[in-house]
Amino acid sequence: VPEGDLCLSDYAIETKKIMLNYTLNGKKDKIDFVVYKGMVDYISNLSRIINYAEGEKPSRRDFKLKDLDQKEQRELLFPLVKKIQNVAGEKSDQARVAVSIVQEIPFGSSEKVISVGGIYEVNYSRYPYEVLYDMRGVCGEKSELLVFLLRELGFETVMFYYRLENHEAVGIKCPVEYGVDETGYCFIETSAPSIISNNELEYVGGIELYSTPEIITLSGGDSLREDLDEYEDAKNLLEIERKIKEKGEISFIDNLKLKKIRKKYGIGERYNI
Repeated sequence: VPEGDLCLSDYAIETKKIMLNYTLNGKKDKIDFVVYKGMVDYISNLSRIINYAEGEKPSRRDFKLKDLDQKEQRELLFPLVKKIQNVAGEKSDQARVAVSIVQEIPFGSSEKVISVGGIYEVNYSRYPYEVLYDMRGVCGEKSELLVFLLRELGFETVMFYYRLENHEAVGIKCPVEYGVDETGYCFIETSAPSIISNNELEYVGGIELYSTPEIITLSGGDSLREDLDEYEDAKNLLEIERKIKEKGEISFIDNLKLKKIRKKYGIGERYNI
């Protein structure tokens, strides 16, 4: 709708201010952002159906892009991308802020369900904008939000889908030696704070990711640099955690390293996510 010399979204009604926490190089900070119930009401009622021609095969990628490319949503999400660029001038730092923001959003499922053909009910999957508005999401929902941010920041992204574990995570283009199974994509867990490239996490209940993931390509763009601290820090963290598992204790030096890494990436006291 027109307002003076500008055009404003007619979904930008009923505002709510949210606070997005993040950690960058050991410093905790936050971004204040305004979200709108009008947009949530609009996208939550959009059809999730994709019509295929005879012989066409449905894919997870089609449904991911349907969510990510929703144009009215992008209009109200893009200001967050600009805020990230304003707080972090260097491109790698922008990626770090985006990752930390999404990881800091609490993990939680939606209470809504949708009917399929009037017969089956399945859990409702939120759009990226809804994750921000609700300030919670499950792995797939939070991963879509992170892909949206990284894609708009200019990075090449994929989604890792672990079918056996029913888990989704984000992949970002990086040097081949640091990627998952030499794919050239570094693993990013979105459920809780963790280090970029660490794909040997232990989840609640002692669960680990064993299966080979399906790689869903979502955007082209830039790669992370060769000289990021994350690669060495993830390696050091895994080595310390192995010592804890094997011996039940670590040296004074390793304990100092562990505390430094936790602070640097905003990782909590618990080892499990």
